[in-house]
Amino acid sequence: MKNKFLVLSVIILVVYIFIDISVTIQAFKNTGNQLWSMLLIVPPIFLLIGLFDVWVPREKVILLMGENSGIKGMFLAFLLGALSAGPTMASFPVALIMLKKGAKYSNVLFFVMTWSTLKIPIIIFQVSQVGLTLTAIINISMLFVFIIGAIFAEKLFTSEEKQQFYQKAINYNKQ
Repeated sequence: MKNKFLVLSVIILVVYIFIDISVTIQAFKNTGNQLWSMLLIVPPIFLLIGLFDVWVPREKVILLMGENSGIKGMFLAFLLGALSAGPTMASFPVALIMLKKGAKYSNVLFFVMTWSTLKIPIIIFQVSQVGLTLTAIINISMLFVFIIGAIFAEKLFTSEEKQQFYQKAINYNKQ
């Protein structure tokens, strides 16, 4: 069965109707709140992804973030990740488009890592909670780990394996 978790959740909710209906009501409220928050975030992200796919030519992505982009490509990946909005899962469709358009694998990986933890809103929150010094230590450390990790991943995979990644990205919508 494809949706085991969904079916199990519905069964548990039905059982809880008889045990404690307030739990079921709260579950529906939480579900509604989560759906609402996703509806506010996801459509604009997918709109931007669509515009990126249509408006940014493959040649431009290859030039700015491709195999020969060097530090410029990683810097652009950092900017795109740090200035992003939305949950980490929203970075994956963007990463897919980047791969389709010829971005270097390490730059795409670095972009996803940056999106997940080094976004400006997260950094501002960290400063307010733990102070500037600790925030700087944490984020500079993560930045170095992400750079090393992205470069290491680029070296770890063979060119054939990376070609398979690119092929999967290109063929993703054709399935």
